[in-house]
Amino acid sequence: MKQSKLLIPTKKENPSDAEALSHIMMERAGYIYQISAGVWAYLPLAYRVIRKVKGIIQEEMEKAGAYEMETPSMLPADLWRQTGRYEAYGDTLYKFKDHNDREYILGPTDEEAMTEILRDSVKSYKKLPLVVYQITDKFRNEPRPRYGVLRGKEFSMLDAYSFAADEEGLDEAYQAQAKAYHNIFDRAGLHYKVILADSGTIGGDNSQEFSAPAEIGEDVIVYTDGGYAANLEKATAKFDAVQQTAEPGKLEKKATPGAHTVDEACASLGVDQGQMIKSMLYMAKMGEDDYQPVMVLMRGNDEVNETKVENALDCEELELASEEDTVKYLGAHPGSLGPVGVGEDVKILADNYVKVLVNMACGANDDGHHYVNANIDRDFRVDQFGDFRNVQEGEIAPDGYPIKFTNGIEIGHIFKLGTGYSKKLGAQVLDKNGRLVDMIMGCYGIGVTRMLSAVAEQNADENGLVWPDSIAPFDVHVIPVNAKKDEQMAMANELEQQLTAAGYEVLVDDRKERAGVKFADSDLIGIPLRVTVGKKAADGIVEVKIRKTGETLEVKQEELVNTVGILLKQLDKQTSND
Repeated sequence: MKQSKLLIPTKKENPSDAEALSHIMMERAGYIYQISAGVWAYLPLAYRVIRKVKGIIQEEMEKAGAYEMETPSMLPADLWRQTGRYEAYGDTLYKFKDHNDREYILGPTDEEAMTEILRDSVKSYKKLPLVVYQITDKFRNEPRPRYGVLRGKEFSMLDAYSFAADEEGLDEAYQAQAKAYHNIFDRAGLHYKVILADSGTIGGDNSQEFSAPAEIGEDVIVYTDGGYAANLEKATAKFDAVQQTAEPGKLEKKATPGAHTVDEACASLGVDQGQMIKSMLYMAKMGEDDYQPVMVLMRGNDEVNETKVENALDCEELELASEEDTVKYLGAHPGSLGPVGVGEDVKILADNYVKVLVNMACGANDDGHHYVNANIDRDFRVDQFGDFRNVQEGEIAPDGYPIKFTNGIEIGHIFKLGTGYSKKLGAQVLDKNGRLVDMIMGCYGIGVTRMLSAVAEQNADENGLVWPDSIAPFDVHVIPVNAKKDEQMAMANELEQQLTAAGYEVLVDDRKERAGVKFADSDLIGIPLRVTVGKKAADGIVEVKIRKTGETLEVKQEELVNTVGILLKQLDKQTSND
């Protein structure tokens, strides 16, 4: 293919609004074009990469016994109301009406539609387990689209769904999908960790996330050298606190003017941070119009893990109480809150580390005042103890190794959904005993366009993109140094024919540009191998450069096809071993 005929609008300067390396290089290299905030066009080079990613997914899905189909992007709002997700997703959904005033959404995911189809199409366990999937565009009204195509309002996604009549069928499908995901990400040249994860608005109890470590990743991966891995919302550490045995002191109220943080209150009271209780008031949505105030007690500067609290409460949403609600329920403002004297209308949760403390300091629900020597049961109640904190680096994980943190990009997620959707939508089959049972579901997703960002983020350098050959837009970039010289162009065309006949995808830079411009653009585009046709063309010799390492070697024209094959195999092997 000739570069002069292909739309590749490369740029010398970095985009002014770009923060991520992948965003900078994909836009500079002419892969993507922003139509509006969070809405991107995928230009020919990017489209070729996406097509290859989709091809890998389709191959591995078929091996795993999953078959492709497609549901509409436009979904009836009433279907989502049946499962409660219309309200749970809230403003994240794109909502609209047709000319008959019927309400619709643009689908961000497709559990409801797939469940309805299976409900009306499968009636017997003999057809199960069954796995279907699609690769389609999804829509989410991201309030802060950023990092190029990593977090956009419209994106391409694989979503697969398994349906089974029993747990054995669910496990069979789940394990097959997990294996497929490993194969997909391995073949795409991604470095990733498989971590324990929270299911969020999708639902279900068991889930694993595939996360690609990257500096701009918005997820925190908690991991150890022993193999433990989880996202921050799910991570736990070994509980190492010892029950304090001091004699309970007298509860005293003290003035702490200007003390609004834990550190300020500790300094004012002269107490250790480990004896200070931080009290956070939340509003938990338990039903459509049912909001419950919940106080969460933490030790010192430990951070509340809102996902753990939400799961413990089994609530639909959890958000920090407004200043108005805080004053309404506790009579004070944040910075002076505490559990002493709190009524039964406020549920109190406390982290396990609070349970072992004696003679704690806490807010007095009176602005500018705190208590000292507050004790559980004598001075305040706790309705529920649990692990409600974020783990910290250096703590010991369940596998006995110290915890480490890194940022990661979520590229895939697999869930055991259970019967949550099938119960609400009436998706049942007759089991082998002739009884109606709810279908047991699994859900499996990969961010296809996210994978481009993740691969680019892990492989790009200061000169541009560096694609693994498995998903690169072309295998070889042939560059005649001077396209005006007939012998160089003639040789470039011969090389294109020879390499194409051998099964390689070739881009020829036939533009009448200076050699420096061509080489800079070649580095930006990131094709694995560059073949330069220059001064030695008359002698039948070309230069081959490996984009990933920068290594170069001179090769005779008649040996080029074999050399390309050897180098690409070596690069594939390096990718799989990295």
